[in-house]
Amino acid sequence: MEKRAYIIGGVLLALLLVVAVLMVYGPVPREVQLTAADNGSEIELKKNQALVITLEANPTTGYTWDVVGPRDEQVLRQVGEIEFKPESDLIGAGGVQIIRFEVVNAGRASLKLIYHRPWETDVEPLKTFAIQVLAR
Repeated sequence: MEKRAYIIGGVLLALLLVVAVLMVYGPVPREVQLTAADNGSEIELKKNQALVITLEANPTTGYTWDVVGPRDEQVLRQVGEIEFKPESDLIGAGGVQIIRFEVVNAGRASLKLIYHRPWETDVEPLKTFAIQVLAR
């Protein structure tokens, strides 16, 4: 009976330690979400985390967000196509474009997006969004 009490006490102590660690550090979020307010920042991503960037856009004006870097995808890779979610059902309504990425390998990457009209090749982009990514 005494041996059983020690085992139960040890298990309870281990559970308390796990709970304490989770309370201090918290669980790792599955997605890291960024907006225009995060432009110019450096972020750290861990394996199995997704990066989701949401930026205001209005493709009906011809402007759209495009990924211009990184091109080699050694650290970060775009997942799927860029999505557009309008703010209303009105024709020509603006909204947000959502771009998703996944960590491929550990390392550093400079991520750069431009908001432009793709056919205007000799024109500076209307907006840019750039961050540094540290993947672990």
